[in-house]
Amino acid sequence: MVLALVVLIAPSLVWSEANPAGNPPVITNSFAVEKGYYGYVLKIYIEAEDPDGDMSKIAIQVDQLGYGYYPADWTIIKGPNRKHLKGYLQWNTFSSRTSYLKEWTNIRLRLSVFDKAGNESNEVVFPFEFVSGGKGQHQYKLPAPFNSGDVRRLGYIHTDLFEPTQMGNGHDRNR
Repeated sequence: MVLALVVLIAPSLVWSEANPAGNPPVITNSFAVEKGYYGYVLKIYIEAEDPDGDMSKIAIQVDQLGYGYYPADWTIIKGPNRKHLKGYLQWNTFSSRTSYLKEWTNIRLRLSVFDKAGNESNEVVFPFEFVSGGKGQHQYKLPAPFNSGDVRRLGYIHTDLFEPTQMGNGHDRNR
């Protein structure tokens, strides 16, 4: 009887985890190149803001065609960037799990920002294809707002890719 009264009188006390307080962060700008060679240093540029000033971490999840989803990679947001951040996450795409990736291997990176209350921002998606003869990172012109001002590295992405065609040939997906 007492539990029923609490749910009817103050449902927010029971479901507070499902409905975080405050405002979610918003990713206002983003950019990444869509093609590069295996071993390419990929930079994922983002600009985000949070009216509450409590952004705490960036989540990146990689999905590889023919393989599936990799575990999420997390980057902690440091104090000065909790209200507004502009910068890039760096991913050195060479993997310790494979010596190569087949030409035209496609991946998709999904990025969102979380605040201390657990609110999640809008999600941005970056397709990427591994091709030989791709441009180097300095051959691309960055779009605004990443082409001027102070654009710092926010952190690294630590996802090691796997070549799906090597599965079953003495290679273990979970090693």
